[in-house]
Amino acid sequence: MRFEVLSKEDMIELSKELSKAGIMNKTKEELSWEVQHFIMIKGKYSKLVAKGEEFDVIDEKLGEIQQTFERLMENWQVGEEKEIGELFDEVDINRLVVLSALVEGGYVVGEEKLKLVEKPKLDDLVIELRFPIDEVEEFLDELEEKMDAKLITEFTFMKKYYVEVLEVEKDLVQEALEIAEEYATEESLVDAMFVGVAKSVLAEIILELVKQKNRKNELIEALLEREPIPIEGKRERVNIYFDEEALEDILKELQSLGYIKVKGNRIWW
Repeated sequence: MRFEVLSKEDMIELSKELSKAGIMNKTKEELSWEVQHFIMIKGKYSKLVAKGEEFDVIDEKLGEIQQTFERLMENWQVGEEKEIGELFDEVDINRLVVLSALVEGGYVVGEEKLKLVEKPKLDDLVIELRFPIDEVEEFLDELEEKMDAKLITEFTFMKKYYVEVLEVEKDLVQEALEIAEEYATEESLVDAMFVGVAKSVLAEIILELVKQKNRKNELIEALLEREPIPIEGKRERVNIYFDEEALEDILKELQSLGYIKVKGNRIWW
């Protein structure tokens, strides 16, 4: 099982903590990427309102923009400077849209501090709206025709950091999960929990079964006959499925960890 962390520093720290607990692990860095598709609509607010009335998702978004604009202007006087942090005390995409329009229109100037030099009418602001493509794909052709919508694709390269745990014993897997809670992303922690538990259960069955069947082909056949292997909980059940190639890899892993020795069709423990 492996955990994804958000930085190289966290990767190194998690690996150290696991090693201190006697849990074998290795780190890995990968170049990854993310592709996102958006539909972009841009124009004066008044024109967007006129054209977007028939599209609920557009009409709703423009209503949110109006509310954001009004709240912003209520507490910002001409000539007043505001810190960036004051304007963005929380993540608010609509506020970013409005502020971008104000800067683009020359109504707001500055870098570290933003100064309102003139209060505009909302109808005159050039607004840029972005929507995930799955939100508007049903009427995409109409948007392109009536609102000059454009497809924007953003391709982002990023480095990802992982710590892989090289253990199959249930107690070590559980301890690794507890240590990783402080470092790993929530999604990878959940995945690792299922992978770790499933692999430890399967490894336990293999190590018990190999005492009766020390020929690899017989062992694999016996395991395939038992598929799926259930893990019963109080309110849930996990079914473990596998194929012959997966079992071959798990046997190799058990061999690398020193639990068994595989040579040809023979297995020693």
